[in-house]
Amino acid sequence: MPDDASRDALSTAVRTSLERSDLDPVHALVGEEHPADLALLLEELEPDQAWQVLLLLPVDIQAEVFGYLDAEAQTELARHAKRPRLAAIVTAMNADERADLYNKLTEAQREALMPGLAQAEREDIRRLASYPKDTAGSIMTSDYATLPAEISVGEALHRLRREAPDKETIYRAYVVDDERRLIGSVRLQELILAEPATPIDRVMERNVLAVKVDEDQEVVARKVARYDMLALPVVDADDRIIGIVTHDDAMDVLQEEATEDFHKVGTIGKLEQNVRDAGISLLYRKRVAWLVLLVFGNLFSGAGIAFYEDTIAAFVGLVFFLPLLIASGGNAGAQAATLMVRALATGEVVLRDWGRMLGRELLVAGALGATMAVAVSAIGVVRGGPEIAVVVALTMVLVVIVGSLVGMSLPFLLRRLNMDPATASAPLVTSIADVAGVVIYFAIATRILLPGG
Repeated sequence: MPDDASRDALSTAVRTSLERSDLDPVHALVGEEHPADLALLLEELEPDQAWQVLLLLPVDIQAEVFGYLDAEAQTELARHAKRPRLAAIVTAMNADERADLYNKLTEAQREALMPGLAQAEREDIRRLASYPKDTAGSIMTSDYATLPAEISVGEALHRLRREAPDKETIYRAYVVDDERRLIGSVRLQELILAEPATPIDRVMERNVLAVKVDEDQEVVARKVARYDMLALPVVDADDRIIGIVTHDDAMDVLQEEATEDFHKVGTIGKLEQNVRDAGISLLYRKRVAWLVLLVFGNLFSGAGIAFYEDTIAAFVGLVFFLPLLIASGGNAGAQAATLMVRALATGEVVLRDWGRMLGRELLVAGALGATMAVAVSAIGVVRGGPEIAVVVALTMVLVVIVGSLVGMSLPFLLRRLNMDPATASAPLVTSIADVAGVVIYFAIATRILLPGG
């Protein structure tokens, strides 16, 4: 993959040649580039310039490049394309990418595109596009190889050789009965090594891992990653194979889900486009709601400070340690929440583990708090004397424990309520820890420092 400097140089050279209407240098520049890198280049060009570059490539490469474009770039190029040109690219695209593009187009664009496609492609697109979003059906492809159970290895190889150009993968073929029910699978390697006359059912694997068409896409992607599979078959309610989810599509899902979780951890809603192209209004809408809610949540911190005005007035030096203590509780809570959100997302931890994780977190947080208390108590002696040092040290231990337990427990609570654990984000945990830290700090200070407190 070229570095940023190389990509910028390529982009500049292509733009310069296009502005001069000199396409020969452009053809030479893009001819050796990987389709994924070409997609990045096209996203930086105006639609008419992007089409000039695309049309210099063979149709199959055009389709591959088109598949690497982000959603916004695809729809923008489709809007500026003539129907025959777009239909040729769509026909050459992988089945799942065709369906994804179809779902991104407007109704008018769909009506303009579909007549230019063969009936088989039209039906396949409509079928794949009909499955609910975020299910196995929505990310599967129909470009897979099947074999009947009654043929020989030699016949199987002959079929695969004939079908290979139209399939996304033939490294594993799926063995089906007369009603297309999945009964086994066979690797290409096994077929190559076996004698041609060997019946296919002698070399196939019978216990095939498959997923239902309505299964959640994230669960499907995790299975692909867990079992290190090139593809995972998708079956309907009657166990008839209707598609496969390939490894690259599963990884795209995991990346998308991880990005969504990161956004939620930052109290940002799901972005339907990349950050670079997102408008000011969209970024504002995605961020403002939680920030306003957290403002009102932080009013409780102010209320806690107001409640202990007498203590603060008597020992003004306490204010010096307040930011340090509440930040420590928030940081510990954010750490714990991040660990649990990710562990729940990957399946490392389940709801029934909460009790065991709570006990362990209590011990870890206690040790962390004690270590931090020792570090800060010396400053307490210098700034306010031994009594202030005791107050600061005790508070440090308690706020770290409370923050950590809150951060660890919130993801479990949200999962129990059928909500996304990622909503237990760092700002939310920090706000709760801030309020708890203020109350704990001044309650301890009042008890120790004020007579009769």
